[in-house]
Amino acid sequence: MDIEELKKKLRSYKKEDIIIVKHAEIQAIVRDMNLEEVKNNIVNPDKLVFAREQEARESDERKFDCYFAYSKYLCHRYILTINRKIIIVTIIKINRDWQKTIERK
Repeated sequence: MDIEELKKKLRSYKKEDIIIVKHAEIQAIVRDMNLEEVKNNIVNPDKLVFAREQEARESDERKFDCYFAYSKYLCHRYILTINRKIIIVTIIKINRDWQKTIERK
């Protein structure tokens, strides 16, 4: 799935369709990230600049490693699992030149 297809798919969900697992919630609190902002990024994925599909556990779901850019040095990285809902597995705040990380992938 290319980036535009993923953006379109994410836009089809509502905030109520997003589940944040406890691990991701704790990571967001520790990293001083607003969970409402995370949900907004997912349902309005304008800042999504890179996504790589990963192997999902179940056959009816898809898993993505997503980068949402704020600037050259600030980026949010979310690991999402999509089936009937969007499950946020991991939330990471990147405060360095994240573009080099993407180039390696």
